[in-house]
Amino acid sequence: MESFIGIRKENILQITDSLSKLLADEFVLYTKTRNAHWNVEGNDFYNKHLFFESQYNQLDEIMDSVAERIRTLGHYAPATLKDFLELTQLTEVSRSENNSPGFIKDLLMDHESIIMFLRGRIDLFAAELKDYGTSDFITSLMESHEKMAWMLRAHLK
Repeated sequence: MESFIGIRKENILQITDSLSKLLADEFVLYTKTRNAHWNVEGNDFYNKHLFFESQYNQLDEIMDSVAERIRTLGHYAPATLKDFLELTQLTEVSRSENNSPGFIKDLLMDHESIIMFLRGRIDLFAAELKDYGTSDFITSLMESHEKMAWMLRAHLK
């Protein structure tokens, strides 16, 4: 059913396309964070195991909220691994060592990539596409990713 919420149909399509790409990035980052949680090794194993768990739990909530925003705008959220891999800007990483600094650096780069993706759409969604709700929504997501990136960065000091 088509939604009538004061945003032009072609604008909603552009917004939901961007949100679908974001959802794919969030899913790939979630999967990589799960990988770090499951496979981290070293003398800091237990602390990093718990840390990565807290991060993937946050990402799980973010993914759900992005998918629900897409549905709120009247479109279907991508929901297959094939879709996610076609839409994402992130890459899967094959590590030779499963140590926490390596995982943290990889995850930090992905968070920063998502932050830049979001930052580049805040004004676009509000000013050009007239969707202040989604602009506000992704501003909040950007702040969440900034905090998660800060937490990762702090482990590298």
